Amino acid sequence: MKRVLMIAYHFPPLAGSSGIQRTLRFVQHLPALGWQPLVLSTHPRAYENTGTDLLAEVPPDTVVRRAFALDTARHLQVAGRYLGWMARPDRWISWKYAAVREGLKMINEFKPDAIWSTYPIATAHVIASALQRKSGLPWIADFRDPMAQDDYPADLRTRQMFRDIEADVAAHAHCCVFTTPGAARIYQQRFPDAAQRMQVLENGYDEESFASAPPPPSHAPQVAQRPLVMLHSGIVYPSERDPTQLFAALGQLKRSGTLTPDDLRIRFRASVHDDLLRTLAQAQDAQDFIELCPAIAYREALAEMMAVDALLVMQASNCNAQIPAKIYEYLRAGRPILALTDPAGDTADVLRRAGLHDIARLDSVDEITQVLPRLVRDWRAGKTELPQALAVEQASRRGRSRVLADLLVQATTARSSTVGTR
Repeated sequence: MKRVLMIAYHFPPLAGSSGIQRTLRFVQHLPALGWQPLVLSTHPRAYENTGTDLLAEVPPDTVVRRAFALDTARHLQVAGRYLGWMARPDRWISWKYAAVREGLKMINEFKPDAIWSTYPIATAHVIASALQRKSGLPWIADFRDPMAQDDYPADLRTRQMFRDIEADVAAHAHCCVFTTPGAARIYQQRFPDAAQRMQVLENGYDEESFASAPPPPSHAPQVAQRPLVMLHSGIVYPSERDPTQLFAALGQLKRSGTLTPDDLRIRFRASVHDDLLRTLAQAQDAQDFIELCPAIAYREALAEMMAVDALLVMQASNCNAQIPAKIYEYLRAGRPILALTDPAGDTADVLRRAGLHDIARLDSVDEITQVLPRLVRDWRAGKTELPQALAVEQASRRGRSRVLADLLVQATTARSSTVGTR
Protein backbone atom coordinates (compact mmCIF):
# COMPACT_ATOMS: atom_id res chain seq x y z
CA MET A 1 0.00 0.00 0.00
CA LYS A 2 1.26 3.47 -0.88
CA ARG A 3 1.32 6.24 1.71
CA VAL A 4 0.35 9.90 1.63
CA LEU A 5 1.34 12.51 4.20
CA MET A 6 -1.79 14.63 4.80
CA ILE A 7 -1.28 18.07 6.34
CA ALA A 8 -4.56 19.36 7.75
CA TYR A 9 -5.51 21.80 10.49
CA HIS A 10 -9.17 20.74 10.32
CA PHE A 11 -9.23 17.31 11.95
CA PRO A 12 -10.92 15.80 15.02
CA PRO A 13 -11.18 16.78 17.85
CA LEU A 14 -11.80 20.19 16.25
CA ALA A 15 -15.53 20.93 16.49
CA GLY A 16 -17.89 23.34 14.79
CA SER A 17 -16.49 23.33 11.25
CA SER A 18 -17.81 21.41 8.26
CA GLY A 19 -14.28 21.59 6.85
CA ILE A 20 -13.33 18.63 9.05
CA GLN A 21 -15.40 16.30 6.93
CA ARG A 22 -13.26 16.58 3.78
CA THR A 23 -10.04 15.37 5.38
CA LEU A 24 -11.74 12.90 7.72
CA ARG A 25 -13.61 11.13 4.92
CA PHE A 26 -10.51 10.95 2.73
CA VAL A 27 -8.73 9.33 5.68
CA GLN A 28 -11.55 6.81 6.00
CA HIS A 29 -11.85 5.87 2.33
CA LEU A 30 -8.32 6.05 0.94
CA PRO A 31 -7.08 2.76 2.50
CA ALA A 32 -9.61 0.78 0.47
CA LEU A 33 -8.21 2.52 -2.61
CA GLY A 34 -4.61 1.54 -1.92
CA TRP A 35 -3.42 4.59 0.05
CA GLN A 36 -2.51 4.73 3.73
CA PRO A 37 -3.02 8.24 5.17
CA LEU A 38 -0.43 9.72 7.54
CA VAL A 39 -2.03 12.75 9.20
CA LEU A 40 -0.02 15.74 10.39
CA SER A 41 -2.27 18.13 12.32
CA THR A 42 -2.05 20.60 15.21
CA HIS A 43 -2.09 20.13 18.94
CA PRO A 44 -5.74 20.41 20.12
CA ARG A 45 -4.87 23.51 22.15
CA ALA A 46 -4.88 25.40 18.85
CA TYR A 47 -8.60 24.65 18.39
CA GLU A 48 -11.09 27.16 19.73
CA ASN A 49 -13.74 24.44 20.12
CA THR A 50 -13.27 20.71 20.51
CA GLY A 51 -15.53 17.67 20.70
CA THR A 52 -15.14 13.92 20.88
CA ASP A 53 -17.97 12.73 18.61
CA LEU A 54 -15.82 12.49 15.45
CA LEU A 55 -12.68 11.06 17.06
CA ALA A 56 -14.20 7.57 16.96
CA GLU A 57 -14.53 7.89 13.17
CA VAL A 58 -10.79 8.14 12.63
CA PRO A 59 -9.74 4.58 11.66
CA PRO A 60 -7.85 3.12 14.65
CA ASP A 61 -4.74 2.24 12.62
CA THR A 62 -4.37 5.77 11.20
CA VAL A 63 -1.06 7.43 12.02
CA VAL A 64 -1.86 10.88 13.45
CA ARG A 65 0.88 13.21 14.64
CA ARG A 66 0.10 16.58 16.25
CA ALA A 67 2.68 19.36 16.18
CA PHE A 68 2.93 22.22 18.64
CA ALA A 69 0.74 25.18 17.68
CA LEU A 70 -0.87 28.21 19.29
CA ASP A 71 -3.76 30.42 18.26
CA THR A 72 -2.29 33.91 18.19
CA ALA A 73 -5.61 35.56 19.01
CA ARG A 74 -6.16 33.45 22.13
CA HIS A 75 -2.69 32.56 23.36
CA LEU A 76 -0.44 35.44 22.35
CA GLN A 77 -2.62 38.51 22.80
CA VAL A 78 -2.07 41.12 25.50
CA ALA A 79 -5.06 43.14 26.66
CA GLY A 80 -7.03 41.82 23.68
CA ARG A 81 -4.43 42.83 21.07
CA TYR A 82 -1.57 41.17 19.21
CA LEU A 83 0.95 42.20 16.58
CA GLY A 84 -0.18 41.66 12.99
CA TRP A 85 2.93 39.77 11.89
CA MET A 86 2.12 37.13 14.52
CA ALA A 87 -0.98 36.14 12.56
CA ARG A 88 0.28 36.08 8.97
CA PRO A 89 -0.77 34.25 6.91
CA ASP A 90 -3.14 33.16 9.69
CA ARG A 91 -3.41 32.89 13.47
CA TRP A 92 -1.81 29.45 13.47
CA ILE A 93 1.53 30.29 11.83
CA SER A 94 3.27 28.98 14.99
CA TRP A 95 2.23 25.51 13.78
CA LYS A 96 4.72 25.76 10.91
CA TYR A 97 7.95 25.32 12.84
CA ALA A 98 7.17 22.16 14.79
CA ALA A 99 5.12 20.75 11.89
CA VAL A 100 8.03 20.91 9.44
CA ARG A 101 10.24 19.09 11.96
CA GLU A 102 7.55 16.51 12.67
CA GLY A 103 6.80 16.12 8.97
CA LEU A 104 10.43 15.34 8.18
CA LYS A 105 10.41 12.72 10.93
CA MET A 106 7.32 11.15 9.42
CA ILE A 107 8.88 11.17 5.95
CA ASN A 108 12.00 9.43 7.27
CA GLU A 109 9.98 6.93 9.32
CA PHE A 110 7.14 6.03 6.96
CA LYS A 111 8.56 6.86 3.50
CA PRO A 112 5.36 8.37 2.06
CA ASP A 113 4.91 8.51 -1.71
CA ALA A 114 3.20 11.91 -1.82
CA ILE A 115 2.21 14.98 0.21
CA TRP A 116 -1.29 16.48 0.42
CA SER A 117 -2.16 19.74 2.16
CA THR A 118 -5.45 21.53 2.57
CA TYR A 119 -6.64 25.12 2.98
CA PRO A 120 -8.51 27.15 4.51
CA ILE A 121 -5.62 27.42 6.97
CA ALA A 122 -2.91 28.78 4.68
CA THR A 123 -0.14 27.63 7.02
CA ALA A 124 -0.86 24.05 5.90
CA HIS A 125 0.37 24.93 2.39
CA VAL A 126 3.42 26.71 3.87
CA ILE A 127 4.31 23.52 5.77
CA ALA A 128 3.74 21.32 2.71
CA SER A 129 5.88 23.56 0.52
CA ALA A 130 8.81 23.30 2.95
CA LEU A 131 8.47 19.52 3.14
CA GLN A 132 8.21 19.20 -0.64
CA ARG A 133 11.41 21.17 -1.16
CA LYS A 134 13.28 19.08 1.42
CA SER A 135 11.95 15.69 0.26
CA GLY A 136 11.25 16.07 -3.46
CA LEU A 137 7.93 14.24 -3.01
CA PRO A 138 5.03 15.11 -5.34
CA TRP A 139 2.60 17.50 -3.68
CA ILE A 140 -1.15 17.88 -4.15
CA ALA A 141 -2.39 21.22 -2.80
CA ASP A 142 -6.07 21.23 -1.87
CA PHE A 143 -7.17 24.86 -2.09
CA ARG A 144 -10.88 24.08 -1.71
CA ASP A 145 -11.89 27.77 -2.13
CA PRO A 146 -10.00 30.80 -3.47
CA MET A 147 -7.41 32.25 -1.09
CA ALA A 148 -6.49 35.82 -2.09
CA GLN A 149 -9.41 37.82 -3.48
CA ASP A 150 -9.88 41.47 -4.44
CA ASP A 151 -11.08 42.41 -0.96
CA TYR A 152 -9.87 39.45 1.09
CA PRO A 153 -8.04 39.25 3.39
CA ALA A 154 -8.80 42.79 4.50
CA ASP A 155 -5.25 43.30 5.76
CA LEU A 156 -3.16 44.19 2.70
CA ARG A 157 0.01 42.54 4.01
CA THR A 158 -1.86 39.31 4.70
CA ARG A 159 -3.42 39.48 1.23
CA GLN A 160 0.00 39.84 -0.34
CA MET A 161 1.26 36.90 1.69
CA PHE A 162 -1.69 34.85 0.43
CA ARG A 163 -0.73 35.76 -3.14
CA ASP A 164 2.89 34.76 -2.48
CA ILE A 165 1.74 31.39 -1.10
CA GLU A 166 -0.52 30.86 -4.13
CA ALA A 167 2.35 31.57 -6.51
CA ASP A 168 4.61 29.16 -4.65
CA VAL A 169 1.95 26.43 -4.76
CA ALA A 170 1.30 26.99 -8.47
CA ALA A 171 5.02 26.71 -9.17
CA HIS A 172 5.81 23.61 -7.10
CA ALA A 173 2.68 21.51 -6.56
CA HIS A 174 2.05 18.62 -8.95
CA CYS A 175 -1.66 19.40 -8.80
CA CYS A 176 -3.88 22.17 -7.38
CA VAL A 177 -7.37 21.04 -6.36
CA PHE A 178 -10.50 23.18 -5.99
CA THR A 179 -14.00 22.35 -4.81
CA THR A 180 -15.81 24.36 -7.50
CA PRO A 181 -15.44 25.02 -11.24
CA GLY A 182 -15.48 28.76 -10.57
CA ALA A 183 -12.53 28.58 -8.19
CA ALA A 184 -10.55 26.47 -10.66
CA ARG A 185 -11.23 28.98 -13.44
CA ILE A 186 -10.00 31.86 -11.27
CA TYR A 187 -6.67 30.13 -10.71
CA GLN A 188 -6.30 28.94 -14.28
CA GLN A 189 -6.53 32.58 -15.31
CA ARG A 190 -4.29 33.74 -12.46
CA PHE A 191 -1.57 31.17 -13.20
CA PRO A 192 -1.90 30.21 -16.89
CA ASP A 193 1.39 28.27 -16.90
CA ALA A 194 -0.09 25.93 -14.27
CA ALA A 195 -3.61 25.80 -15.73
CA GLN A 196 -3.28 22.16 -16.82
CA ARG A 197 -2.50 21.22 -13.23
CA MET A 198 -5.73 22.70 -11.84
CA GLN A 199 -8.43 20.13 -10.97
CA VAL A 200 -11.94 20.20 -9.52
CA LEU A 201 -12.73 17.79 -6.68
CA GLU A 202 -16.03 18.77 -5.07
CA ASN A 203 -17.03 18.17 -1.48
CA GLY A 204 -19.58 15.48 -0.71
CA TYR A 205 -21.52 13.59 1.94
CA ASP A 206 -20.68 10.44 3.86
CA GLU A 207 -23.24 7.69 3.35
CA GLU A 208 -22.09 5.73 6.40
CA SER A 209 -22.76 8.72 8.65
CA PHE A 210 -26.27 9.10 7.29
CA ALA A 211 -26.92 5.36 7.67
CA SER A 212 -26.01 5.50 11.37
CA ALA A 213 -27.81 8.77 12.14
CA PRO A 214 -30.78 8.56 14.54
CA PRO A 215 -34.08 7.94 12.70
CA PRO A 216 -36.48 10.89 12.33
CA PRO A 217 -39.58 10.98 14.54
CA SER A 218 -42.22 8.52 13.35
CA HIS A 219 -45.16 10.78 14.17
CA ALA A 220 -45.40 14.42 13.16
CA PRO A 221 -48.41 16.76 13.22
CA GLN A 222 -50.36 17.05 10.00
CA VAL A 223 -49.01 19.59 7.52
CA ALA A 224 -52.18 21.66 7.73
CA GLN A 225 -51.81 21.99 11.51
CA ARG A 226 -48.28 23.36 11.81
CA PRO A 227 -45.75 25.70 10.21
CA LEU A 228 -43.17 24.61 7.68
CA VAL A 229 -39.89 24.14 9.58
CA MET A 230 -36.88 25.23 7.54
CA LEU A 231 -33.37 24.55 8.84
CA HIS A 232 -30.13 26.44 8.33
CA SER A 233 -27.49 24.11 9.75
CA GLY A 234 -24.11 25.66 10.55
CA ILE A 235 -22.29 28.96 10.74
CA VAL A 236 -23.91 32.17 9.53
CA TYR A 237 -21.04 34.37 8.40
CA PRO A 238 -22.04 38.06 8.85
CA SER A 239 -20.79 39.02 5.38
CA GLU A 240 -20.95 35.92 3.19
CA ARG A 241 -24.28 34.70 4.65
CA ASP A 242 -25.87 37.95 5.83
CA PRO A 243 -29.57 37.26 6.58
CA THR A 244 -30.59 40.94 6.80
CA GLN A 245 -32.66 40.91 3.60
CA LEU A 246 -34.21 37.58 4.52
CA PHE A 247 -35.41 39.07 7.81
CA ALA A 248 -36.59 42.21 6.02
CA ALA A 249 -38.63 40.01 3.66
CA LEU A 250 -40.14 38.13 6.59
CA GLY A 251 -41.12 41.39 8.26
CA GLN A 252 -42.71 42.61 5.03
CA LEU A 253 -44.62 39.35 4.53
CA LYS A 254 -45.83 39.52 8.12
CA ARG A 255 -47.09 43.10 7.79
CA SER A 256 -48.93 42.27 4.57
CA GLY A 257 -50.51 39.19 6.12
CA THR A 258 -49.02 36.96 3.40
CA LEU A 259 -47.12 34.80 5.91
CA THR A 260 -47.26 34.45 9.69
CA PRO A 261 -45.19 32.45 12.16
CA ASP A 262 -47.97 29.84 11.96
CA ASP A 263 -46.91 29.28 8.34
CA LEU A 264 -43.11 29.28 8.61
CA ARG A 265 -40.37 28.78 11.19
CA ILE A 266 -36.69 29.13 10.25
CA ARG A 267 -34.36 27.28 12.61
CA PHE A 268 -30.73 28.41 12.79
CA ARG A 269 -28.69 25.56 14.24
CA ALA A 270 -25.18 26.39 15.53
CA SER A 271 -25.02 29.77 13.78
CA VAL A 272 -22.15 30.95 16.06
CA HIS A 273 -23.65 34.46 15.75
CA ASP A 274 -26.96 34.06 17.61
CA ASP A 275 -26.81 37.53 19.18
CA LEU A 276 -26.37 39.16 15.79
CA LEU A 277 -29.22 37.15 14.27
CA ARG A 278 -31.48 38.02 17.17
CA THR A 279 -30.72 41.73 16.81
CA LEU A 280 -31.22 41.71 13.03
CA ALA A 281 -34.50 39.81 13.30
CA GLN A 282 -35.87 42.15 15.97
CA ALA A 283 -34.95 45.18 13.87
CA GLN A 284 -37.13 43.80 11.04
CA ASP A 285 -39.94 42.51 13.32
CA ALA A 286 -39.14 38.97 12.14
CA GLN A 287 -38.11 37.45 15.46
CA ASP A 288 -41.28 35.33 15.70
CA PHE A 289 -40.25 33.49 12.52
CA ILE A 290 -36.86 32.30 13.76
CA GLU A 291 -35.44 29.79 16.24
CA LEU A 292 -31.83 29.98 17.47
CA CYS A 293 -30.55 26.57 18.54
CA PRO A 294 -27.20 25.36 19.92
CA ALA A 295 -24.73 23.01 18.27
CA ILE A 296 -25.41 19.27 18.43
CA ALA A 297 -23.36 16.18 17.58
CA TYR A 298 -22.68 15.56 13.89
CA ARG A 299 -24.99 12.58 13.41
CA GLU A 300 -27.77 14.34 15.30
CA ALA A 301 -27.31 17.26 12.91
CA LEU A 302 -27.71 14.90 9.95
CA ALA A 303 -30.83 13.40 11.49
CA GLU A 304 -32.28 16.89 11.92
CA MET A 305 -31.65 17.66 8.25
CA MET A 306 -33.68 14.60 7.29
CA ALA A 307 -36.48 15.38 9.75
CA VAL A 308 -37.29 19.01 8.90
CA ASP A 309 -39.57 20.14 6.10
CA ALA A 310 -37.01 22.15 4.12
CA LEU A 311 -33.38 23.27 4.23
CA LEU A 312 -31.94 26.75 3.80
CA VAL A 313 -28.60 27.72 2.27
CA MET A 314 -27.33 31.30 2.11
CA GLN A 315 -24.38 32.35 -0.05
CA ALA A 316 -23.62 35.93 -1.12
CA SER A 317 -22.59 36.82 -4.68
CA ASN A 318 -19.04 37.57 -3.51
CA CYS A 319 -18.79 33.80 -2.98
CA ASN A 320 -19.99 32.75 -6.45
CA ALA A 321 -16.89 30.57 -6.88
CA GLN A 322 -17.60 28.73 -3.62
CA ILE A 323 -20.10 26.04 -2.62
CA PRO A 324 -20.90 25.46 1.06
CA ALA A 325 -19.78 21.95 2.00
CA LYS A 326 -23.15 21.49 3.71
CA ILE A 327 -24.91 21.51 0.31
CA TYR A 328 -23.99 17.89 -0.35
CA GLU A 329 -25.36 16.73 3.00
CA TYR A 330 -28.49 18.73 2.23
CA LEU A 331 -28.83 16.84 -1.06
CA ARG A 332 -28.45 13.49 0.69
CA ALA A 333 -31.02 14.48 3.32
CA GLY A 334 -33.59 14.45 0.53
CA ARG A 335 -35.52 17.52 1.59
CA PRO A 336 -36.57 20.59 -0.42
CA ILE A 337 -33.83 23.24 -0.48
CA LEU A 338 -34.27 27.00 -0.60
CA ALA A 339 -31.12 28.72 -1.86
CA LEU A 340 -30.64 32.41 -1.20
CA THR A 341 -27.76 32.96 -3.57
CA ASP A 342 -26.76 34.46 -6.90
CA PRO A 343 -28.33 32.41 -9.74
CA ALA A 344 -25.07 32.83 -11.67
CA GLY A 345 -22.92 31.27 -8.94
CA ASP A 346 -21.63 27.72 -8.47
CA THR A 347 -23.97 27.05 -5.52
CA ALA A 348 -27.04 27.70 -7.65
CA ASP A 349 -25.60 25.59 -10.45
CA VAL A 350 -25.16 22.55 -8.19
CA LEU A 351 -28.77 22.81 -7.06
CA ARG A 352 -30.17 23.25 -10.56
CA ARG A 353 -28.25 20.18 -11.71
CA ALA A 354 -29.98 18.31 -8.88
CA GLY A 355 -33.39 19.45 -10.15
CA LEU A 356 -33.91 22.19 -7.53
CA HIS A 357 -35.06 25.67 -8.57
CA ASP A 358 -36.18 27.51 -5.42
CA ILE A 359 -33.49 30.17 -5.75
CA ALA A 360 -33.51 33.87 -4.87
CA ARG A 361 -30.73 36.39 -4.44
CA LEU A 362 -29.62 36.77 -0.83
CA ASP A 363 -29.62 40.56 -1.13
CA SER A 364 -33.03 40.88 -2.83
CA VAL A 365 -36.03 41.45 -0.56
CA ASP A 366 -38.36 41.34 -3.59
CA GLU A 367 -37.14 37.93 -4.77
CA ILE A 368 -37.25 36.47 -1.26
CA THR A 369 -40.81 37.72 -0.68
CA GLN A 370 -41.83 35.89 -3.85
CA VAL A 371 -40.12 32.57 -3.19
CA LEU A 372 -41.06 32.05 0.48
CA PRO A 373 -44.88 32.04 0.09
CA ARG A 374 -44.58 29.83 -3.00
CA LEU A 375 -42.45 27.33 -1.09
CA VAL A 376 -44.96 27.20 1.77
CA ARG A 377 -47.87 26.70 -0.67
CA ASP A 378 -46.05 23.93 -2.52
CA TRP A 379 -45.20 22.21 0.77
CA ARG A 380 -48.79 22.23 1.97
CA ALA A 381 -49.87 20.86 -1.43
CA GLY A 382 -47.15 18.17 -1.42
CA LYS A 383 -45.53 19.61 -4.55
CA THR A 384 -42.07 20.68 -3.39
CA GLU A 385 -39.03 19.77 -5.49
CA LEU A 386 -36.73 17.08 -4.08
CA PRO A 387 -33.12 16.37 -5.10
CA GLN A 388 -32.79 13.95 -8.02
CA ALA A 389 -31.43 10.52 -7.10
CA LEU A 390 -28.57 10.56 -9.62
CA ALA A 391 -27.24 13.90 -8.35
CA VAL A 392 -27.32 12.57 -4.79
CA GLU A 393 -25.49 9.39 -5.73
CA GLN A 394 -22.73 11.28 -7.54
CA ALA A 395 -22.04 13.46 -4.48
CA SER A 396 -20.84 10.72 -2.12
CA ARG A 397 -17.48 11.12 -0.34
CA ARG A 398 -16.48 7.62 -1.39
CA GLY A 399 -16.64 8.68 -5.02
CA ARG A 400 -14.69 11.86 -4.29
CA SER A 401 -11.99 9.75 -2.61
CA ARG A 402 -11.57 7.71 -5.79
CA VAL A 403 -10.80 10.93 -7.64
CA LEU A 404 -8.15 11.87 -5.07
CA ALA A 405 -6.62 8.38 -5.26
CA ASP A 406 -6.37 8.74 -9.04
CA LEU A 407 -4.66 12.12 -8.66
CA LEU A 408 -2.18 10.60 -6.20
CA VAL A 409 -1.39 7.79 -8.62
CA GLN A 410 -0.85 10.30 -11.43
CA ALA A 411 1.46 12.36 -9.21
CA THR A 412 3.61 9.42 -8.13
CA THR A 413 3.71 7.97 -11.64
CA ALA A 414 4.88 11.30 -13.04
CA ARG A 415 7.60 11.52 -10.39
CA SER A 416 8.78 7.97 -11.10
CA SER A 417 9.01 8.77 -14.82
CA THR A 418 10.99 11.92 -14.10
CA VAL A 419 13.39 10.15 -11.75
CA GLY A 420 13.86 7.34 -14.24
CA THR A 421 15.01 9.71 -16.98
CA ARG A 422 17.71 11.36 -14.90
